[in-house]
Amino acid sequence: MKKDFVSIHDRTPAEIAGLLDLADAVKKDRARYRTALAGKTLAMIFEKSSTRTRVSFEAGMYQLGGLGMFLSSRDLQIGRGEPIADTARVLSRYVDGIMARTFAHETVTELARHATVPVINGLTDLLHPCQVMADLQTIREAFGKLAGLKLAYVGDGNNMAHSLMFGGAKTGMSVAVASPEGYEPKGEIVAAARKDAAETNASITTTRDPAEAVAGAHVVYTDVWASMGQEEEAQVRRRKFAGFTVTEALMAKASPDAIFLHCLPAHRGEEVEAAVADGPRSRIFDEAENRLHAQKAILVSLMA
Repeated sequence: MKKDFVSIHDRTPAEIAGLLDLADAVKKDRARYRTALAGKTLAMIFEKSSTRTRVSFEAGMYQLGGLGMFLSSRDLQIGRGEPIADTARVLSRYVDGIMARTFAHETVTELARHATVPVINGLTDLLHPCQVMADLQTIREAFGKLAGLKLAYVGDGNNMAHSLMFGGAKTGMSVAVASPEGYEPKGEIVAAARKDAAETNASITTTRDPAEAVAGAHVVYTDVWASMGQEEEAQVRRRKFAGFTVTEALMAKASPDAIFLHCLPAHRGEEVEAAVADGPRSRIFDEAENRLHAQKAILVSLMA
């Protein structure tokens, strides 16, 4: 049966652990995998602009011996109304895999439903699983484990919060999300993550108090307050998110060995102080690098 990578929730804890082990192996010995996808082609559909997603997937395919093809919505007939199902069927005749970075989550799920090649979720408004695989790799590098740790997410209950809850739940890492009223993560995602967490002895909690979420955390995570497509809401969000900046004072409430993560791009002075983003606890650039290695592992697992 064809396998896709649409949500971490779809994978078993053993599968997630296996992908992380493969990501470590790919990172450690790049030469060993340089022909893993020789002759293979990945179609990369972008409705949203990108730095990390585009460069890491394109470079990753090249380093594995394959080809990544950048396709913006302006390049595809999908941008002129061709049904997603038809696009999936046509691309499946040409390429060995499809990665899509889109607004609506349904775009990726429909691509996966109709494609006969693996489909990878490069980001939707609901989920960002590839980023969280890189996050998990980064955390495991820092602590040597994931099970038993606590991650605190401070900010908008968005696609990052959703996928971090799934990632924590699948690996035995507890996740506490602090969001302002009206910006909480979706209830159905919280419920699904809690069901996953029950199987790994982890916990998923939500609160409106950043200090409560961060207390004793090994990882403190945040994201921009206004994501792509929400620019018109930026001023309102700045007011609503007052008090949700990750400051040095907030970091002091975390575990003494806590690290700071951010999926980037970061707005220093808004969701995080520059002293934290650029300080000794920050692992944001290790995390950005690991997008390459984690995604290469996903590509190899699906397309080799």
